[in-house]
Amino acid sequence: MKTHRLGSDGPDCSVVGYGAWEIGGDTWGPNPDIDAIIEAMRAGFDAGINWVDSAEIYGSGTSEEITGRALEGRDDVMIFTKVAPKPSGSGFAKDEVRAACEASLKRSGRDVIDLYQLHWPTQDVPVEETWEAMASLVEDGLVRFVGVSNFDQEWIGRCEPIRHVDSLQPELSMLQRRPRDTGLLNFCASNGTGVIGYGPLCYGLLTGTVTKDTTFGDWRDGSTGIGYYKRYFAPDVINGNLERVDQMKPIAERLDCSMAQLALAWVFHQTGVTGAIAGSRKRDHIVANAGAGAVVLSENDLAELNAILEG
Repeated sequence: MKTHRLGSDGPDCSVVGYGAWEIGGDTWGPNPDIDAIIEAMRAGFDAGINWVDSAEIYGSGTSEEITGRALEGRDDVMIFTKVAPKPSGSGFAKDEVRAACEASLKRSGRDVIDLYQLHWPTQDVPVEETWEAMASLVEDGLVRFVGVSNFDQEWIGRCEPIRHVDSLQPELSMLQRRPRDTGLLNFCASNGTGVIGYGPLCYGLLTGTVTKDTTFGDWRDGSTGIGYYKRYFAPDVINGNLERVDQMKPIAERLDCSMAQLALAWVFHQTGVTGAIAGSRKRDHIVANAGAGAVVLSENDLAELNAILEG
Protein backbone atom coordinates (compact mmCIF):
# COMPACT_ATOMS: atom_id res chain seq x y z
CA MET A 1 0.00 0.00 0.00
CA LYS A 2 1.37 3.37 -1.02
CA THR A 3 1.42 6.05 1.69
CA HIS A 4 1.30 9.85 1.61
CA ARG A 5 2.16 12.25 4.41
CA LEU A 6 -0.83 14.12 5.81
CA GLY A 7 0.08 17.69 4.98
CA SER A 8 3.41 19.16 6.01
CA ASP A 9 3.63 17.77 9.54
CA GLY A 10 1.22 14.86 9.80
CA PRO A 11 1.62 11.08 9.84
CA ASP A 12 2.16 8.79 6.88
CA CYS A 13 -1.27 7.59 5.77
CA SER A 14 -2.22 4.79 3.43
CA VAL A 15 -3.68 6.28 0.26
CA VAL A 16 -6.89 4.38 0.97
CA GLY A 17 -8.50 4.76 4.39
CA TYR A 18 -11.50 2.99 5.85
CA GLY A 19 -14.68 5.06 6.08
CA ALA A 20 -16.83 4.11 9.07
CA TRP A 21 -20.05 5.96 8.19
CA GLU A 22 -21.77 2.81 6.95
CA ILE A 23 -21.06 0.78 10.06
CA GLY A 24 -22.89 3.36 12.18
CA GLY A 25 -26.15 2.04 10.80
CA ASP A 26 -28.98 4.65 10.71
CA THR A 27 -29.08 5.98 7.11
CA TRP A 28 -27.37 2.84 5.76
CA GLY A 29 -29.80 0.46 7.47
CA PRO A 30 -29.14 -1.71 10.53
CA ASN A 31 -25.84 -3.53 10.84
CA PRO A 32 -26.52 -7.23 10.23
CA ASP A 33 -23.49 -8.75 11.95
CA ILE A 34 -21.14 -6.58 14.00
CA ASP A 35 -18.57 -9.36 14.48
CA ALA A 36 -18.42 -9.93 10.72
CA ILE A 37 -17.94 -6.20 10.12
CA ILE A 38 -15.08 -6.09 12.62
CA GLU A 39 -13.45 -9.08 10.94
CA ALA A 40 -13.85 -7.35 7.57
CA MET A 41 -12.28 -4.15 8.87
CA ARG A 42 -9.30 -6.08 10.23
CA ALA A 43 -8.85 -7.75 6.85
CA GLY A 44 -8.52 -4.26 5.42
CA PHE A 45 -5.90 -3.38 8.02
CA ASP A 46 -3.97 -6.52 7.10
CA ALA A 47 -4.16 -5.37 3.45
CA GLY A 48 -2.42 -2.09 4.31
CA ILE A 49 -5.14 0.36 5.41
CA ASN A 50 -3.70 2.24 8.39
CA TRP A 51 -6.46 4.70 9.33
CA VAL A 52 -10.19 4.73 9.99
CA ASP A 53 -12.36 7.82 9.59
CA SER A 54 -15.39 8.03 11.87
CA ALA A 55 -17.55 10.70 13.56
CA GLU A 56 -19.61 11.16 16.68
CA ILE A 57 -22.82 11.44 14.67
CA TYR A 58 -22.41 8.18 12.73
CA GLY A 59 -25.06 6.11 14.41
CA SER A 60 -24.92 8.37 17.49
CA GLY A 61 -21.54 6.96 18.47
CA THR A 62 -22.09 3.40 17.21
CA SER A 63 -19.48 3.81 14.49
CA GLU A 64 -16.81 4.87 16.99
CA GLU A 65 -17.69 1.98 19.30
CA ILE A 66 -17.38 -0.59 16.50
CA THR A 67 -14.18 1.06 15.31
CA GLY A 68 -12.77 0.83 18.83
CA ARG A 69 -13.46 -2.89 18.92
CA ALA A 70 -11.86 -3.38 15.50
CA LEU A 71 -8.77 -1.46 16.61
CA GLU A 72 -8.15 -3.52 19.76
CA GLY A 73 -4.53 -4.65 19.59
CA ARG A 74 -3.94 -2.66 16.39
CA ASP A 75 -1.70 0.21 17.44
CA ASP A 76 -0.50 0.36 13.83
CA VAL A 77 -3.89 1.72 12.72
CA MET A 78 -4.90 5.32 13.42
CA ILE A 79 -8.32 6.66 14.30
CA PHE A 80 -9.62 9.87 12.73
CA THR A 81 -12.96 11.17 13.98
CA LYS A 82 -15.07 14.32 14.04
CA VAL A 83 -17.20 16.59 16.20
CA ALA A 84 -20.28 18.23 14.68
CA PRO A 85 -22.08 21.48 15.53
CA LYS A 86 -25.46 21.48 17.23
CA PRO A 87 -28.13 20.27 16.82
CA SER A 88 -26.68 17.27 14.98
CA GLY A 89 -23.60 16.96 17.19
CA SER A 90 -22.15 18.00 20.52
CA GLY A 91 -21.56 21.60 19.49
CA PHE A 92 -18.61 23.89 18.76
CA ALA A 93 -18.34 25.88 21.99
CA LYS A 94 -15.05 25.33 23.84
CA ASP A 95 -16.45 23.10 26.59
CA GLU A 96 -18.60 21.21 24.09
CA VAL A 97 -15.62 20.36 21.87
CA ARG A 98 -13.63 19.03 24.82
CA ALA A 99 -16.56 16.98 26.11
CA ALA A 100 -17.14 15.55 22.63
CA CYS A 101 -13.48 14.60 22.30
CA GLU A 102 -13.47 12.86 25.67
CA ALA A 103 -16.64 10.96 24.72
CA SER A 104 -15.09 9.85 21.42
CA LEU A 105 -11.98 8.67 23.24
CA LYS A 106 -14.11 6.61 25.59
CA ARG A 107 -16.19 5.06 22.81
CA SER A 108 -13.15 4.19 20.72
CA GLY A 109 -11.13 2.85 23.65
CA ARG A 110 -8.12 4.98 22.76
CA ASP A 111 -5.95 7.26 24.90
CA VAL A 112 -5.32 9.65 22.00
CA ILE A 113 -7.23 10.49 18.82
CA ASP A 114 -4.83 10.66 15.89
CA LEU A 115 -6.81 13.25 13.90
CA TYR A 116 -9.75 15.21 15.30
CA GLN A 117 -11.83 17.20 12.84
CA LEU A 118 -14.64 19.76 12.73
CA HIS A 119 -17.36 18.04 10.70
CA TRP A 120 -18.74 21.11 8.91
CA PRO A 121 -18.71 24.89 9.47
CA THR A 122 -21.38 26.76 11.41
CA GLN A 123 -22.19 30.40 12.07
CA ASP A 124 -23.47 29.65 15.58
CA VAL A 125 -20.02 29.81 17.22
CA PRO A 126 -17.08 31.88 15.91
CA VAL A 127 -14.72 29.43 14.24
CA GLU A 128 -11.80 31.12 16.01
CA GLU A 129 -13.25 30.09 19.39
CA THR A 130 -13.79 26.54 18.18
CA TRP A 131 -10.31 26.28 16.70
CA GLU A 132 -8.74 27.50 19.93
CA ALA A 133 -10.54 24.63 21.64
CA MET A 134 -9.17 22.21 19.06
CA ALA A 135 -5.63 23.56 19.54
CA SER A 136 -5.93 23.08 23.29
CA LEU A 137 -6.76 19.41 22.75
CA VAL A 138 -3.41 19.00 20.99
CA GLU A 139 -1.59 20.91 23.73
CA ASP A 140 -3.17 18.70 26.39
CA GLY A 141 -2.30 15.48 24.57
CA LEU A 142 -5.85 14.31 23.83
CA VAL A 143 -5.33 14.46 20.06
CA ARG A 144 -2.26 14.45 17.82
CA PHE A 145 -3.50 16.45 14.83
CA VAL A 146 -6.52 18.60 14.05
CA GLY A 147 -8.37 19.22 10.82
CA VAL A 148 -11.62 20.35 9.24
CA SER A 149 -14.23 18.88 6.94
CA ASN A 150 -16.35 20.68 4.34
CA PHE A 151 -14.49 23.99 4.92
CA ASP A 152 -13.47 26.37 2.15
CA GLN A 153 -10.27 28.39 1.84
CA GLU A 154 -11.67 31.39 3.72
CA TRP A 155 -12.64 29.33 6.75
CA ILE A 156 -9.29 27.53 6.80
CA GLY A 157 -7.60 30.91 6.63
CA ARG A 158 -9.47 32.04 9.75
CA CYS A 159 -8.09 29.05 11.66
CA GLU A 160 -4.46 29.28 10.55
CA PRO A 161 -3.36 32.21 12.79
CA ILE A 162 -4.42 30.19 15.83
CA ARG A 163 -2.96 26.83 14.85
CA HIS A 164 -2.05 25.11 11.60
CA VAL A 165 -4.89 23.19 9.94
CA ASP A 166 -3.41 19.73 9.45
CA SER A 167 -6.10 18.41 7.14
CA LEU A 168 -9.19 19.09 5.08
CA GLN A 169 -11.84 16.48 4.33
CA PRO A 170 -13.93 17.50 1.29
CA GLU A 171 -16.21 15.42 -0.89
CA LEU A 172 -14.01 14.47 -3.83
CA SER A 173 -14.59 12.02 -6.65
CA MET A 174 -14.63 11.72 -10.41
CA LEU A 175 -18.18 13.04 -10.31
CA GLN A 176 -17.54 15.70 -7.66
CA ARG A 177 -14.46 17.61 -8.76
CA ARG A 178 -15.30 21.01 -7.29
CA PRO A 179 -12.45 21.09 -4.71
CA ARG A 180 -10.00 20.55 -7.56
CA ASP A 181 -11.64 22.84 -10.08
CA THR A 182 -11.96 25.77 -7.66
CA GLY A 183 -8.29 25.63 -6.65
CA LEU A 184 -8.95 24.41 -3.11
CA LEU A 185 -6.63 21.42 -3.54
CA ASN A 186 -3.84 23.66 -4.81
CA PHE A 187 -4.33 25.95 -1.83
CA CYS A 188 -4.11 23.04 0.59
CA ALA A 189 -0.96 21.76 -1.10
CA SER A 190 0.74 25.14 -0.77
CA ASN A 191 -0.54 25.56 2.79
CA GLY A 192 0.73 22.18 3.99
CA THR A 193 -2.81 20.99 4.69
CA GLY A 194 -3.38 17.35 3.84
CA VAL A 195 -6.55 16.34 2.00
CA ILE A 196 -8.54 13.17 2.61
CA GLY A 197 -11.45 12.91 0.19
CA TYR A 198 -14.77 11.40 1.18
CA GLY A 199 -17.32 9.91 -1.21
CA PRO A 200 -14.64 8.79 -3.74
CA LEU A 201 -16.89 6.00 -5.04
CA CYS A 202 -19.98 8.23 -5.17
CA TYR A 203 -21.70 5.93 -2.68
CA GLY A 204 -21.39 2.92 -4.97
CA LEU A 205 -22.10 4.67 -8.26
CA LEU A 206 -18.44 4.49 -9.36
CA THR A 207 -17.99 0.81 -8.54
CA GLY A 208 -19.32 -0.19 -11.94
CA THR A 209 -21.92 -2.49 -10.40
CA VAL A 210 -24.84 -0.04 -10.25
CA THR A 211 -27.36 0.13 -13.11
CA LYS A 212 -30.43 2.30 -13.66
CA ASP A 213 -32.52 -0.64 -12.40
CA THR A 214 -30.59 -1.14 -9.15
CA THR A 215 -32.74 -0.84 -6.04
CA PHE A 216 -31.41 0.32 -2.67
CA GLY A 217 -32.60 -0.30 0.85
CA ASP A 218 -31.09 2.89 2.25
CA TRP A 219 -30.88 6.65 1.63
CA ARG A 220 -29.93 6.07 -2.02
CA ASP A 221 -33.58 5.34 -2.84
CA GLY A 222 -34.39 9.00 -2.15
CA SER A 223 -36.52 8.35 0.93
CA THR A 224 -34.49 10.28 3.50
CA GLY A 225 -33.90 13.62 1.81
CA ILE A 226 -30.09 13.39 1.79
CA GLY A 227 -28.81 15.79 -0.86
CA TYR A 228 -26.42 13.31 -2.41
CA TYR A 229 -29.44 11.48 -3.84
CA LYS A 230 -30.43 14.38 -6.09
CA ARG A 231 -26.85 14.79 -7.30
CA TYR A 232 -26.13 11.16 -8.17
CA PHE A 233 -29.14 8.82 -8.03
CA ALA A 234 -32.24 10.81 -8.97
CA PRO A 235 -33.91 9.72 -12.25
CA ASP A 236 -32.87 12.90 -14.08
CA VAL A 237 -29.13 12.44 -13.40
CA ILE A 238 -28.34 8.77 -12.87
CA ASN A 239 -28.29 7.80 -16.55
CA GLY A 240 -25.74 10.48 -17.42
CA ASN A 241 -23.57 9.45 -14.47
CA LEU A 242 -23.72 5.78 -15.49
CA GLU A 243 -22.79 6.67 -19.08
CA ARG A 244 -19.54 8.19 -17.81
CA VAL A 245 -18.84 5.09 -15.74
CA ASP A 246 -19.35 2.89 -18.81
CA GLN A 247 -16.92 5.05 -20.78
CA MET A 248 -14.26 4.61 -18.11
CA LYS A 249 -14.56 0.84 -17.74
CA PRO A 250 -12.22 0.11 -20.70
CA ILE A 251 -9.51 2.17 -18.98
CA ALA A 252 -9.88 0.08 -15.82
CA GLU A 253 -9.66 -3.09 -17.89
CA ARG A 254 -6.52 -1.83 -19.62
CA LEU A 255 -4.92 -1.07 -16.27
CA ASP A 256 -6.00 -4.46 -14.88
CA CYS A 257 -7.97 -2.97 -12.00
CA SER A 258 -11.62 -2.72 -11.05
CA MET A 259 -13.71 0.36 -11.73
CA ALA A 260 -13.80 1.05 -7.98
CA GLN A 261 -10.02 0.86 -7.75
CA LEU A 262 -9.69 3.23 -10.70
CA ALA A 263 -12.04 5.73 -9.02
CA LEU A 264 -10.09 5.58 -5.76
CA ALA A 265 -6.76 5.96 -7.56
CA TRP A 266 -8.03 9.02 -9.45
CA VAL A 267 -8.70 10.72 -6.10
CA PHE A 268 -5.29 10.12 -4.51
CA HIS A 269 -3.54 11.08 -7.75
CA GLN A 270 -4.95 14.61 -7.49
CA THR A 271 -2.66 17.46 -6.41
CA GLY A 272 -2.22 17.66 -2.66
CA VAL A 273 -4.45 14.69 -1.84
CA THR A 274 -3.26 12.37 0.91
CA GLY A 275 -5.84 9.65 0.54
CA ALA A 276 -9.39 8.54 -0.22
CA ILE A 277 -11.99 7.32 2.28
CA ALA A 278 -13.77 4.15 1.21
CA GLY A 279 -16.34 2.42 3.39
CA SER A 280 -18.06 -0.94 3.22
CA ARG A 281 -19.41 -3.64 5.49
CA LYS A 282 -18.15 -6.46 3.27
CA ARG A 283 -14.73 -8.07 3.59
CA ASP A 284 -14.13 -8.59 -0.14
CA HIS A 285 -15.04 -4.98 -0.92
CA ILE A 286 -12.72 -3.60 1.78
CA VAL A 287 -9.78 -5.74 0.67
CA ALA A 288 -10.40 -4.83 -2.98
CA ASN A 289 -10.50 -1.14 -2.06
CA ALA A 290 -7.16 -1.53 -0.31
CA GLY A 291 -5.82 -2.97 -3.57
CA ALA A 292 -6.34 0.43 -5.19
CA GLY A 293 -3.23 1.53 -3.30
CA ALA A 294 -1.15 -0.28 -5.90
CA VAL A 295 -2.78 1.38 -8.92
CA VAL A 296 -0.57 3.89 -10.72
CA LEU A 297 -2.10 6.38 -13.15
CA SER A 298 0.10 8.07 -15.74
CA GLU A 299 -0.42 11.61 -16.96
CA ASN A 300 -1.95 10.15 -20.11
CA ASP A 301 -4.34 8.01 -18.05
CA LEU A 302 -5.44 11.03 -16.03
CA ALA A 303 -5.88 13.13 -19.17
CA GLU A 304 -8.01 10.40 -20.76
CA LEU A 305 -10.19 10.13 -17.67
CA ASN A 306 -10.58 13.89 -17.36
CA ALA A 307 -11.63 14.13 -20.99
CA ILE A 308 -14.47 11.68 -20.31
CA LEU A 309 -15.49 13.47 -17.12
CA GLU A 310 -15.48 16.90 -18.71
CA GLY A 311 -17.01 15.83 -22.01
